[in-house]
Amino acid sequence: MRRPYQRRQRPHVRNTRLSDEELARVTAGANAAGLTVSGFLARSALAASRDLERTATAVAGDRELITELFAARRYLGHVSNNLNQIARALNSGGRPTGVESVLAATGRAVQRVQQATDQLIARS
Repeated sequence: MRRPYQRRQRPHVRNTRLSDEELARVTAGANAAGLTVSGFLARSALAASRDLERTATAVAGDRELITELFAARRYLGHVSNNLNQIARALNSGGRPTGVESVLAATGRAVQRVQQATDQLIARS
């Protein structure tokens, strides 16, 4: 839940240029955290500034893992749509084709999410 706007809480303004993809990712992160985009950027920058010992390689690795989690989430959305269509066909007495390939795709997506999650936990 977003906090109500408090005047003069952060009087300094900085402009940041983002690509469409970067803005989409930052917006998704802000929504997930229940923050405004500017609040999310401020918290992220402050968190990064407190941990100056991290190397660029570690930051890049985290970015890759987070990108993988977002990709896997999108992929799971597509797969779940296919599973819903199969369930609908089965419930109406049909015999859908491609069940095995959808289940295999589901297994692969779950493994991708599990691997990325395990790597993030290992770094904590």
